[in-house]
Amino acid sequence: MSHEVPVLDALPRERLGTRYAKRLRTKGQLPAVIYGHGSQPTPVSVDEKTMLSALRRGLHVFEIKVNGGTSETCLVKELQFGWLGDNVIHVDLTRVNLDEEVTVSVAINFIGVPESAKRIGAVLTHDISELELRCKVRDIPESIRVDLTNMVGDIMTVAQLKLAAGLTAVSNPHFALARVVLVLEEATGEAATTGAVAAEPEVLTAKKEDPAAAAGDDKKADKKK
Repeated sequence: MSHEVPVLDALPRERLGTRYAKRLRTKGQLPAVIYGHGSQPTPVSVDEKTMLSALRRGLHVFEIKVNGGTSETCLVKELQFGWLGDNVIHVDLTRVNLDEEVTVSVAINFIGVPESAKRIGAVLTHDISELELRCKVRDIPESIRVDLTNMVGDIMTVAQLKLAAGLTAVSNPHFALARVVLVLEEATGEAATTGAVAAEPEVLTAKKEDPAAAAGDDKKADKKK
């Protein structure tokens, strides 16, 4: 871990439920629960602004001090979002020690453009935004930097990723991280005109009625009468 673990002060939550959680958020507090390591779940609240700022930076691990007591190393396990999906309303944390191995999802930071993406009609796409990693808590990175400048061919997979020591990709090795696709350009000029003519639907001519056949049908109709 290339950064210091931030320390967050937390307050115990005496009352639980949606109504009380809303009241906390209006006061700038974010509801959370600390689980794990043989201890009972501890409902707490932390400063919303500080927590969200750390999450945006890609931090996963915090030292949580409940009511000014002894700090506990905690890992963010799950975020709960509001119904619009764009605001965090609750955080689940789990107690950990820095040397235990965990599985986490880490944001991917793409840089560079490969030569294959500089062709006419070529478009570079990023297929995934996060990578699942297995590593020690102390080795969790804020993000994974992926340089596409020297990408070989038109696709880069998880298996081709060079990770730092201590990091193991859990994601499927065949998953594409990024790829270059060719977009077909619209035909122009004479080719477009020719194509348009060729694409015109065929007009079907109505079949002419055979007079003899029609007369025969009339006779059959008279006999039935």
